[in-house]
Amino acid sequence: MRNAYTVEDVRAAEAALMQTLPEGTLMQRAAAGLAAVCADFLGGMYGARVLLLVGSGGNGGDALYAGALMARRGARVEAVLLGEHAHEGGLAALLSASGRVVTTPGAADVVVDGIVGIGARGGLRDDAAALVAGIDAPVIAVDAPSGVDVDTGRVDGPHVSADVTVTFGAAKIGLFVEPAASAAGVVEVVDIGCEPHLGAPAVEVLQAVDVQRLIPVPDPSAHKYTRGVLGVVAGSPQYTGAGVLVVSAAVATGVTGMVRYEGASTDLIRALHPEVVIGPGQVQAWVVGSGLGRGLTSQVTSVLAERLPTVVDADGLRHTPTEAKAPRVLTPHAGELATMLDVPREQVEAQMLASAREAAQRWDSVVLLKGSRSVIAAPDGRVRVNATGVPWLATAGAGDVLSGVVGALLAAGLEYFDAASAGAWLHGAAASIASSGGPLTASSVVGALPAAIRDTLAVSSS
Repeated sequence: MRNAYTVEDVRAAEAALMQTLPEGTLMQRAAAGLAAVCADFLGGMYGARVLLLVGSGGNGGDALYAGALMARRGARVEAVLLGEHAHEGGLAALLSASGRVVTTPGAADVVVDGIVGIGARGGLRDDAAALVAGIDAPVIAVDAPSGVDVDTGRVDGPHVSADVTVTFGAAKIGLFVEPAASAAGVVEVVDIGCEPHLGAPAVEVLQAVDVQRLIPVPDPSAHKYTRGVLGVVAGSPQYTGAGVLVVSAAVATGVTGMVRYEGASTDLIRALHPEVVIGPGQVQAWVVGSGLGRGLTSQVTSVLAERLPTVVDADGLRHTPTEAKAPRVLTPHAGELATMLDVPREQVEAQMLASAREAAQRWDSVVLLKGSRSVIAAPDGRVRVNATGVPWLATAGAGDVLSGVVGALLAAGLEYFDAASAGAWLHGAAASIASSGGPLTASSVVGALPAAIRDTLAVSSS
């Protein structure tokens, strides 16, 4: 599990740690970690050209001390000072190591962004924004890209877009939540000793070994009914493919003992999946809504009235009451959630974390807000962010496949927050396999699900 914390939590942990260490130790540890990542990124330090963008705060000090370490290893290090003052000790260290302060920087092999710290709000000032706009080199951000809100993932105004973010002590929320996550690039966490002083994380990011523990694996005494039966109500005469995709995904996971189907895609499903049972019967969980269209309110109401664990997708969302009588997973994309919350779509996309949390509390359900970094929020306040998948996954039918995967995990007995987050992870992993760096279709994601699950089950936990 990768954990992310609020700025307040990280600062409290740092304060507790500093009580046990000589003054300046944490900054030296951070600088050493930053310099090591820069050296690894460049493939060596001797002769490299490094540009530091230095603000007045602690991040600027980290950058200056790291610059001094890089200069001592043979790099040409230049610093542009953007704040009213620079960290005194860091600047002295850089100058004593033959680093230079410049107003017009030369060409660089890497730029180190130490403009503002993790507590800053709003976009960059005009002078910093102009300098950043002219960068023509890879960027490594110190703790977080300057100009993003690391507690919310919001981006309001000009900001740094980094190739790598080197963060200290613990990851911060905005490094994993869009739209700020896209500005962070690859996130490297440098251990400076804070972990024993950190409490519960604000956001979790599942890793393969976490999902491995969640995948339901049948024991020798299992039979099809003990493994769970998923009911699917999806598809309509206009959208027959939605029913096929939901059912196909559920079958492909292999985690349930049976899938039952009711809807307009019956003939197609009989032809494709003779193992699927057509018609009503006892189930342990439902998927409802995908491709139903606007006129089938009664089907959604009927499924929800059974008070079983249910995935509600697409057209079913507009018919979902706020009062939850049973565990539900709602799977909106930004446009659908905007309609549910009665706000502009742009607001949801700018505030993914806050929007998912609000909906989870209002509908008393787990909300899986789909996106490049899907946010999974539970009504009790837990939040996970999914980091698997590829941009090619933004394609017709992908959401239907996701609903089938999550529904299968629910029917197999997973708690609904785990089913939603593990389902999103496996869906993204299957998409990566199906894509192999190129285009994919929803059907190809279905075809890759068995491989994604096999690969995950084979991951070493050591």
